[in-house]
Amino acid sequence: MNVPYAEHGRRRGRKGFTTLLAILVAMVAAPPIASFSSTALDTSVIVRAAPGTGDASERLVEALGGRIGQQLGIIDAFVAELPASNIASLEADQSVLSVTPNYQVQLLGWKTNPGHKRGTMELATTTVLDADEFWNDGFRGDGVDVALIDSGVVPVNGLTTPGKVINGADFSFESQTDNLRYLDTSGHGTHIAGIIAGRDLGVNPNDISTKTAKHGTFLGVAPNSRIVNVKVADAQGATDVSQVIAAIDWVVQHRNDHGMNIRVLNLSFGTNGKQNYRIDPLAYAVEMAWRRGIVVVVAAGNNGNGSSLRNPAYDPFVIAVGADEANGSREVTDDYIPDFSNCGRKRRHVDVVAPGNLIVSLRAPGSAADENYRNAVVKERFFRGSGTSQAAAMVSGAAALIVQQRPEISPDQVKALLMGTARPIPDEPLLCQGSGLIDLKGAFHAETPAAFQKWQPSTGTGSLEAARGSAHVYDEGVALEGEQDIFGAPWDGASWSQASWTGTSWSGGDWNGNTWTGASWSGASWSGASW
Repeated sequence: MNVPYAEHGRRRGRKGFTTLLAILVAMVAAPPIASFSSTALDTSVIVRAAPGTGDASERLVEALGGRIGQQLGIIDAFVAELPASNIASLEADQSVLSVTPNYQVQLLGWKTNPGHKRGTMELATTTVLDADEFWNDGFRGDGVDVALIDSGVVPVNGLTTPGKVINGADFSFESQTDNLRYLDTSGHGTHIAGIIAGRDLGVNPNDISTKTAKHGTFLGVAPNSRIVNVKVADAQGATDVSQVIAAIDWVVQHRNDHGMNIRVLNLSFGTNGKQNYRIDPLAYAVEMAWRRGIVVVVAAGNNGNGSSLRNPAYDPFVIAVGADEANGSREVTDDYIPDFSNCGRKRRHVDVVAPGNLIVSLRAPGSAADENYRNAVVKERFFRGSGTSQAAAMVSGAAALIVQQRPEISPDQVKALLMGTARPIPDEPLLCQGSGLIDLKGAFHAETPAAFQKWQPSTGTGSLEAARGSAHVYDEGVALEGEQDIFGAPWDGASWSQASWTGTSWSGGDWNGNTWTGASWSGASWSGASW
């Protein structure tokens, strides 16, 4: 997943994987988890029984030395704890449909220190990344729009310069409420927008340089780029994969409308769906954006170094970003990969890393994060947050600078340029850092590489439910699951993928044949429940 707003200890200071505050895709897919006293049963999982197998999967868990916990009747599953060494045997049995990690939503200890400087944007941009190498030569993101599919944005200093934020469509559950539409009630989207493109009021856009940043002005990585705000998540981070797919479709089909020039798409979220990317509909959606000239930057996830990449970061076409702790210096010898950052697997791991620990960006007053974690507030207008979401935002800003410098560059070339100029971090595994920490000084001076990715493309014809993984949205206790979208309409991956490819999935205000307005949702039902 994506966004912990918390301070982490030194590298790998916590045993096991850590799941943190999830913004954008709701992690709570089940009732509260039963507690177990045995320390030997160290892995908690959600087990879904294969149809027609009765209680065979439960008996198998017990035979493997495990214990049965909470029954999850709504998804025909149950919680179990058992030794990690026996998970593979459980997964392989014909009585088991799926086994997924039972990640509990939790936060690490909050120990924010307003006087601690290593996470400031000034250090990240001018010292760690050398974004000012672009700024000082006149490349500050001008004319490049970055689509932010997230929890919305609020008008705070740093994002209130006229034209800084363009409100696109609002696909969130809060779109039905006039005073919440487009606005960030979680605190995540505003934090990410500030990292990408924040610029304080009164700053002359033609006079942004190293000197400007060091005078206490808040500047994002690409301070003159624009944010296209596409809201999908509410205060609790609830959204469905079908909402996100619709949002990506909207970005692709409206990328050049009304003077917009969307060349970068930031996705600081992910699901734990494990469907092969070659058929996954969410993977197909991001590939459609990539093929239309949009650089898609995706957070790797915050489940721990031993975890696979989230969907859609696991799609090999996009830029999958892990987090780095740079310790506020240019040198990489003191860097390390925080223990929350997903690394991936040999067949697909992170491409690059960027600063993602203790990042100070813009605060959304009154948001869920702001209300719940007051000690993360820095100097009233800022908020300190950690996660691969923040790292992805750094890379999205970097991509905007590169696109302005080289308007004809393709997404494949942007990815190759960032990877080819990244600086490897000593003593950190390849899986966890990819090519290393992005280096904008190196990227600024490097030639545009000849690059064309030859991965097998996705068809998008797979299961919408499998794309969700274990993350579901609920209405009055009823989960949106199965092969139906947010409108309760049957999902036909083949028909949708064809419409997406031809640019016809959106027609006026309709997506996939359903009208997307707040009022119409009251008549769209799924699983017997209606919004």
